[in-house]
Amino acid sequence: MVRIILGVIAGFIAWSIIWVGSDQVLVNSLSWYGEHQNAFEKAFTNKDPFQADTTVLLMNIVRSIITSLIAGYLTAIVANENRKSTLILGILLLLFGAAVEIAAWNYLPVWYHAIFLVLLIPVTIAGGKLKKIA
Repeated sequence: MVRIILGVIAGFIAWSIIWVGSDQVLVNSLSWYGEHQNAFEKAFTNKDPFQADTTVLLMNIVRSIITSLIAGYLTAIVANENRKSTLILGILLLLFGAAVEIAAWNYLPVWYHAIFLVLLIPVTIAGGKLKKIA
């Protein structure tokens, strides 16, 4: 049980670091992406209207898929099992993700919120299945 808990913690930390880190790389390397993210942050902070760029939203969904696969895989390695640990991580990511999506609900389209949230659990579990447990 301790390994499962440690695996979930490691996966959650990895997901967070990869998500924030990749966002910062994109902000610093693609000016249009950085402008979009800065405009979103400003609108969110000031409660101003915001028009999301579909390309950025699709990029974020792809980043979420990649990040969830990696986090699920890491969780399975640390936990030395790939069923309970990745399910727990997926649920934890869904809970935190739902809180973030609810906060940003009025700024992004419903299709984005739905896809982002619906994929968290199955993709995290799929990442764990990449690690064959003997």
